[in-house]
Amino acid sequence: MKKIFIILTLSLFALSYSQKKKEIFLFTSFREPATEGLYLAYSEDGYNWKGLEGSFLKPEIGASKIMRDPSITKGADGTYHMVWTTDWKGGNGFGYASSKDLIHWSKQEYIPVMKHEPEVVNVWAPEIFYDDVKKEYIVIWASTIPFRFEKGVEDEKNNHRMYYVTTKDFKTFSDTKLYYDPGFSVIDCVIVKKSKKDYVLVLKDNTRPMRNIEVAFGKSPLGPFEKRSKPLTEYLSEGPTVVKVGKNWLLYYDNYGSKNYKALSTSDFVKFEDVSSKIKLPEGHKHGTITTISEEVLKGLIERK
Repeated sequence: MKKIFIILTLSLFALSYSQKKKEIFLFTSFREPATEGLYLAYSEDGYNWKGLEGSFLKPEIGASKIMRDPSITKGADGTYHMVWTTDWKGGNGFGYASSKDLIHWSKQEYIPVMKHEPEVVNVWAPEIFYDDVKKEYIVIWASTIPFRFEKGVEDEKNNHRMYYVTTKDFKTFSDTKLYYDPGFSVIDCVIVKKSKKDYVLVLKDNTRPMRNIEVAFGKSPLGPFEKRSKPLTEYLSEGPTVVKVGKNWLLYYDNYGSKNYKALSTSDFVKFEDVSSKIKLPEGHKHGTITTISEEVLKGLIERK
């Protein structure tokens, strides 16, 4: 009897410890006109999101001093790394800052990843992915360089391709390289690791007739990505982000044509179910990414002054 009691006690302790260490989902966002900076929302189930009051980091860099498309990921040491769009037009880089608690931030830095391209039009929606194989971060973004690629349906100043750099510490970066060229204007790409040598690239076909979200498949986070799908979303949708909840993946996106947010659920990125009726997001929520935080970090965010 004593042995059973000890086992039950240990089991309850393990359950209690597990609950204490439970990770909370955190969704980054911004508000138009993007001068107020970083907004955050949290969720325990990945579907229902509660907004945290006020901005958590106001932009101080870039010619426009705005913060759009904040992308955040948690490093192996628990540090949160964030990048964002600093200028709607003009500029040759993106913003960067880091934090341990999402309240106290490092000095904001401007990373001029396209300084070698004097004709570059923009640097849009940088997205961070941590490659756990090479132990490095990959940052991808969309830029237009007029007359660089074969003329498509887009104007030369709107003919985007995806570029990337890698870094281990956000101090030293690799040379900028072309990341993804599907033969048309593409923006808002997100890398998803399904399993070893099984990656998905979520992308926006940014050509005027399309402007919707698709997926492509590769064996490495650097591609090449092939077998592009048919459009998964309706006309005028963008800003996808993906999070795994249970056995399925949720693909959130900004359905800006209808001024709402939607989500798709999938187990394989081949078949998708619209679960938009099951999600709830704060009013005004815009293009961001999802990471996880501890209950302790969440408590600090809620109680901050």
